[in-house]
Amino acid sequence: MRFRLATWNINSVRLRLDLVERFVASYGPDVLCLQEIKCIDDSFPELQLRTLGFDHVAVCGQKGYHGVATLSRLPFTQLERRDICGRGHARHLSVALGETANGGNPIVLHNVYVPSGGDIPDPVLNPKFRHKLDFLDAMKTWFGGMPDKRTNRMVMVGDLNVAPLPTDVWSHKQLLKVVSHTPEEVERLEAVQASHDWVDVMRRHVPADEKLYTWWSYRNRDWRASNRGRRLDHIWATPALDGATVDMRVIDETRDWPRPSDHVPVIADFVIDD
Repeated sequence: MRFRLATWNINSVRLRLDLVERFVASYGPDVLCLQEIKCIDDSFPELQLRTLGFDHVAVCGQKGYHGVATLSRLPFTQLERRDICGRGHARHLSVALGETANGGNPIVLHNVYVPSGGDIPDPVLNPKFRHKLDFLDAMKTWFGGMPDKRTNRMVMVGDLNVAPLPTDVWSHKQLLKVVSHTPEEVERLEAVQASHDWVDVMRRHVPADEKLYTWWSYRNRDWRASNRGRRLDHIWATPALDGATVDMRVIDETRDWPRPSDHVPVIADFVIDD
């Protein structure tokens, strides 16, 4: 099975539906995972997106905030909308992807939106930061409790809201006390990764000593000139799928489109034996 997978925090799918259409026309993803769709299920523009060729749609929405959606040209079976941290937030959706979803050995795709954590990196003073740390701890427990680490065929994508490596931020030293790159968050994200031996697909294609970003603040008027970015969006795979990606790209041109999201899409091309 060969397919192109894309992940994008769209920051309101209804507001930026035209950008989704433009991206799909330009890059032709077979599977598109969106985060922060900011609408309930009934308000999701499913009909418009189906006209782009996505015959299979799964939505986990919430009024005003959060929300994830998975769109696919390939058949899938929806598996779970997991309330990872028990807060009633719409932050996870999983599907079993491809023709093998009806039997055999499916590819389980997790679409995740980790809480941003607010502005103050103190779990006592900032309940949003406490929630983020708890959310990452809950992910570690969940994935760590799954059996068959070496044989499970899973992919996890989404806005994980943590830039783990020094090269995932524009200034490691200056951002050590900024939410998304604090040692507390990085330690917990690394624990999530270790819990199921997840492979960082993006860093399989871009060496760890090279800068790599997927998010640029709206506060930077000339974002490309200042280039104060962070890698908050990720694609991970289990060891059984290590090496299955033949290409990976960060589509930063979308940050120059009208009314852009502050995140840009990441795409990866997979070739997987059935």
